[in-house]
Amino acid sequence: MTTSLFGRDVIRIQDLSLNEVNHVMQTALKYSSALEAGDLLDVMKGKILATLFYEPSTRTRLSFETAMLRLGGLVVSVAEAKSSSSAAKGETLFDTGKMIEGYSDVAVIRHPVVGSAKELADGSGAPVINGGDGAGQHPTQALLDLYTILKEKGKVDGLTVTLAGDLKNGRTVHSLSNLLSNYKVKLNFASPKELAMPAEITEPLKAKGAHISEIESLAEALNDSDVVYMTRIQKERFADPEEYERLKGSYILDRAMVDAAKIGLTIMHPLPRVNEISTDVDDYAGAAYFRQAANGVPVRMALLALVTGMA
Repeated sequence: MTTSLFGRDVIRIQDLSLNEVNHVMQTALKYSSALEAGDLLDVMKGKILATLFYEPSTRTRLSFETAMLRLGGLVVSVAEAKSSSSAAKGETLFDTGKMIEGYSDVAVIRHPVVGSAKELADGSGAPVINGGDGAGQHPTQALLDLYTILKEKGKVDGLTVTLAGDLKNGRTVHSLSNLLSNYKVKLNFASPKELAMPAEITEPLKAKGAHISEIESLAEALNDSDVVYMTRIQKERFADPEEYERLKGSYILDRAMVDAAKIGLTIMHPLPRVNEISTDVDDYAGAAYFRQAANGVPVRMALLALVTGMA
């Protein structure tokens, strides 16, 4: 049975309408229930997922591959694709896209260059999903983040969500802020001035009528936050190592800050963490970051099945 996502590429979170996002959420809930019941699924039997990772990845790669296997499908993978694929010989992503359509039914790419996923998709006749393109976007992370908020809080509308840390280079927060702007949510952007959310993100959100507050004090932002989404300062995005060293410890969330924050605070993080969430927070009931990571499997199961027309 086909859906509106059948045959579609998912490059930016803006590629999905709110109805389509809700359909992904409902499909993910269905697959989550099936996994919890121990059901063996075969909806993707005979289908092949190609994963092309030109950047290191743990959660995104493993959860996509796990999702495909949980659906009864198969996976072909190129890890460290920059050095171990024909990219090392100068092959363009467009040509790689033309090639992989003969090998697979759907592909996921992670790449350090903004726009790389679209270049691959332009060449591929099979659906392409962006698993992160440099400091650009990470749409499936935004979907699993939304799913996590729904599971943890029971709703989205009416919440205050603080996105904190490296908002300049953080593709996860770029995608999530765009997605949350479709709901009645207050967004706090908490960061050092040097790592503020880029204007190309904030200006369209403001024009859309999103309720945005830009702030430097994390503690102040936590006073009215229902959810805080911490991000690491991304060393690999800095051209100047000295600037990274100066900013790397800017925001560290510890248990004292959590205890002083609004009661019921939910803490999220796309992981990996470095030191921005102290380990003394891990046993706090609202520490959702490891549950958040696990949520990537049903959400990516839903997306893979939907774009291939199998859900």
